[in-house]
Amino acid sequence: MDACVIRAVSLYESTNTAAESGIMAALKYFAANPTEGITVEHHYYKPIVEGDNIESTVNATCDVFDAAVDASAPPHLILDATRTGIIRDTVKTFTKALALPTFSASFGQQGDLREWRDLTASQDQYLVQLLPPADVLVQAVRDMVNTQNITNAAVIYDDTFVMDHKYKSLLENLPCRHIITRAADTDAALRAQLTRLKEALLVYYFVVGSQDTIRKVLEAANAMQLFGKKYSWYAVTKEEGSIGCGCDNSTVVVMQPIMDAAIMARVEKLKKDYGLTAKPAVDAAFYFDFAVRGIKAIAQMVKNGKFASFAFVKCADFDERKPPTRDDFNLRAALKAVKIEETSDPIVWNGNGKSYIPYKMSIIKVEILKGKIDKVAGETSMGQLEVGVRDGVRFELSKSLASHQAITVYRVTTVEQPPFIMKRINSNGKVEFYGYCIDLIDEIRKIVNFEYEISEAPDGLFGTMNDKEEWNGMIKELIDKRAEIALAPLSVMAERENVVDFTVPYYDLVGITILMLKPKTPTSLFRFLTVLEPEVWGCILVAYAFTSVLLYIFDRFSPYSYQNNREKYIDDDEKREFSFKECLWFCMCSLTPQGGGEAPKNLSGRLVAATWWLFGFIIIASYTANLAAFLTVSRLDTPIESLDDLANQYKVQYAPMNGTSTMTYFQRMEYIEKKFYEIWKDMSLNDSMSNVERAKLAVWDYPVSDKYTKMWQSMQEAGLPTDFASALARVRASKSTSEGFAYLGDATDIRYLVLTNCDLQIVGEEFSRKPYAIAVQQGSPLKDQFNDAILKLLNQRKLETLKERWWNQNPEKKSCEAENDQSDGISIENIGGVFIVIFVGIGLACITLAFEYWWYRHRKGATVADSTRVVAVRQFAEKPSNNFSN
Repeated sequence: MDACVIRAVSLYESTNTAAESGIMAALKYFAANPTEGITVEHHYYKPIVEGDNIESTVNATCDVFDAAVDASAPPHLILDATRTGIIRDTVKTFTKALALPTFSASFGQQGDLREWRDLTASQDQYLVQLLPPADVLVQAVRDMVNTQNITNAAVIYDDTFVMDHKYKSLLENLPCRHIITRAADTDAALRAQLTRLKEALLVYYFVVGSQDTIRKVLEAANAMQLFGKKYSWYAVTKEEGSIGCGCDNSTVVVMQPIMDAAIMARVEKLKKDYGLTAKPAVDAAFYFDFAVRGIKAIAQMVKNGKFASFAFVKCADFDERKPPTRDDFNLRAALKAVKIEETSDPIVWNGNGKSYIPYKMSIIKVEILKGKIDKVAGETSMGQLEVGVRDGVRFELSKSLASHQAITVYRVTTVEQPPFIMKRINSNGKVEFYGYCIDLIDEIRKIVNFEYEISEAPDGLFGTMNDKEEWNGMIKELIDKRAEIALAPLSVMAERENVVDFTVPYYDLVGITILMLKPKTPTSLFRFLTVLEPEVWGCILVAYAFTSVLLYIFDRFSPYSYQNNREKYIDDDEKREFSFKECLWFCMCSLTPQGGGEAPKNLSGRLVAATWWLFGFIIIASYTANLAAFLTVSRLDTPIESLDDLANQYKVQYAPMNGTSTMTYFQRMEYIEKKFYEIWKDMSLNDSMSNVERAKLAVWDYPVSDKYTKMWQSMQEAGLPTDFASALARVRASKSTSEGFAYLGDATDIRYLVLTNCDLQIVGEEFSRKPYAIAVQQGSPLKDQFNDAILKLLNQRKLETLKERWWNQNPEKKSCEAENDQSDGISIENIGGVFIVIFVGIGLACITLAFEYWWYRHRKGATVADSTRVVAVRQFAEKPSNNFSN
């Protein structure tokens, strides 16, 4: 039987050494095995150099093809091993236009081969594509992402894999934010590339390429400290053997095609017999089988007479309006039917872009310690992955890859501000943060599933912009990519929204308010004694003693007094002898509403008593009036109750803290007033304005308000506190509510101070109210994730629970006395001394009673009897005697 002569043409890039080695080894195979009955005339092959002029390459190919047609020796088969790009598309255009039977191993799934995208039924039979190994093995990335529920990924590849067509399709329809990028060539460029991927908040890294590329990427990652619980690394390679890198401590999951002993033995035989030296072995074996299958299939069609009426059109004779056709030429069926000794699993035929060889891949977790594979952990098999068949991982062992998942760790910047953010030293001696915001981020963490590392902003500021549009504080940390989250009672402001993204508010609208020292009304139990000066009380006592003595003297020596003229006043009802004791009692009782009783009988004594009554009336009236004023008018001091009150006085200085949003508010309000004033001034001095225009503007109240201009000037004169502690110290150093210092700041700051201090108070209503929200980097996906979590917490009323915990149930909350209201009555603290006087008087009366009882019961009986007899004799003597009436 004569050998079947097959004329074949192979096309591939000059860099595709595996294709060249495999096709050449296949030609040697047919030459060395005449029993196959096939003689291959490899008329020419065309190694296409990338970057060459495509037009000249096409022209050169056409010249050779036209010469072969003229010689009646056109090619039976085009073996197309071009990989991707314009070279691949050029070859596809050439073979489709001239209707040349083509067996292609180009990269590209369904729809990626643009020139073969809309083939007719007949064209689809002789223009056949089979996916190369690299186009199938990279599907391991998709399977791993799907199985591990990975939500973000960076895919770094090199030239051993073609990924141009994978940007859209590799992770299509998977909820995974990803970046696919070619590995940089130099170490410096590679580190810069990893830095950009890190700034994009990607923590899962897939390195797809040769072992040398994997090593370089891992070493660059090691230098940038991209290993640990925050990150997870995977590697996909076509090469055999263990990977390695000069890494300190790294863990990598490596996925490689499984080349069993039978396959490796066949590859070694092909290498020895036919020079199949290309690496990796999976590529070399594929291209060898690819060429052998294609040649044997076309040989069978030649033997079946499929080329008997086969007409070829030269490039020069091609007419686009009448392109050549090939009916009833089913190369695809012939390729399916041909039998060869394969070096891999059978091909799955599903049409162009979907025909592939399924590969089993090993999944090995490699622990590298100090540049070497760890002797203890070493390489651990995690199972097998069969790519190209279905999504999902089939494990051989009872192990999982859950431990290799990256723990998402975000960097959080914050500023201490109770009760939202506070610091304390834990039992391990380390600083830990706690408060409302910490509880909030912990609740969000349960929903979004991440970890965080928290640190204070270096300058301790929230973030403001200067005139040079430079930022400080937490906002700067986000802009400079040194943090992913700004967690604090951070107000949402227009200028901040231009450089960072804010979540939905997690707290109510919070404005600016005033902090002042709480007024302290001095109290005294003996306040009624302080109404008069001690000198006055002394004079009153002297007058009292002096008047009592005068009364006693006048009554003692006046011949008209009762005690010196008893017979005259014998018939009076009141017979009062003004002894010294009685004089003291009379003067004292005269000062009371009860009165002093019967006045002296003598005129001189009555003049002294009248003088004392007039004196007492004036003293009592003055005392009563001053006591009432002292207890009430002192509470009617007009306090500062609003920002306008603060602006309209001069005794109390006021200012916000330097560098805060409150300072920015007043500074900008002053600037706006100044701008309005300049506009008004320009209008008022505009002589070209018509009378009608002036009339329209006349209804406005002029001049423009300068309230904030004056306030800002007063603040600068008073001096802006540099920190919160100094502001608080200045407030507490105030002499009173009408003289001292008032601090302007965030209402929550001031509210917490009032909550934990009984000497401070909030003054007035809040103004310039803004919500609190969490800030993230601009364009960060955390915004949407946190929004969903916060809204969920809001619906569950957990935000209300946090408010209750950190405000009403705060362990630092002080129980302060209720503030005195002007409508309240006089407190016991001020009037209680009167009750003490009563109790003291009653106590003295009880002592006196006891003394009197003792005195009466224990005197000598004789003294008592004599006294009784004297009284009886006197009573008897005073009775009229009837015996001497006559």
